[in-house]
Amino acid sequence: MNPAGEKPYLKIGDVARLVGVSPSVIRSWESLGLTRPRRTASKYRLYSAEDVKVLKRARYLRRVRGMNAPAIVQMLKRDGVLRPTPDGAAGAIGARLRQLREKRQLSLAQVAQAVGISLGFLSALERSHMSASVATLRRLARYYKTNILDFFDPADSSAPLVTPATRKVLEVTPGVRMELLAVGNPVMEAHLFRIAPGAGSGESYTHDGEEFLYVMRGEFRIALGKLQYRLKSGDSFYFESTTPHNWSNPGKRETWVLWVNTPPTF
Repeated sequence: MNPAGEKPYLKIGDVARLVGVSPSVIRSWESLGLTRPRRTASKYRLYSAEDVKVLKRARYLRRVRGMNAPAIVQMLKRDGVLRPTPDGAAGAIGARLRQLREKRQLSLAQVAQAVGISLGFLSALERSHMSASVATLRRLARYYKTNILDFFDPADSSAPLVTPATRKVLEVTPGVRMELLAVGNPVMEAHLFRIAPGAGSGESYTHDGEEFLYVMRGEFRIALGKLQYRLKSGDSFYFESTTPHNWSNPGKRETWVLWVNTPPTF
């Protein structure tokens, strides 16, 4: 029995049956922000009727419209079905982009035209109402003559040891989480990329430097120009960053990639 006035909550198995997808799909959608279930003291997920409604909408968009999960997140945010998280890395990115623009006394229209995105999208990005692909953030970083490292928490540190608890984290787009593995003023950018199923960089991008990556778990697809490569756990890859490249997780579970850029131009 629920206390008077308290909404009933469902467990993940019940929600999976109601929505018509597997519990693993619901957990992967959670990693993209499609749902934010409550947690019991023993860490069990509890879903509300509103969560079920959103998940049913996501299932419809996937099966009928053929959309992947990151595209579903963007559409539901645009339609106001998903509320943006009021704090965290997305908010920090928006504030930092606005700071970079205002410091240079540029208008939204000037930056949007130079980078090749719409004025409305840039405005929503700065207000943390939308998230951008890795490729779009890279174009913005290049325009401001900086790199994506500058979008992390700017608090400086030169400690040689970085523990999991002290890593700086940047969630650049739904399903793509970057964890910074070295701080200070390194000559290499070392990240742990955690990529949800179906998520990726978006369009191709380029920058100066060279890159090395090692797939720690899951599957990884990367395109260099017209060439496509599909990597699995244990594979490593090296390429010049000036080659147009894009990437994604083609698998059914989260992919972890150790990714190193040098010099720090990403």
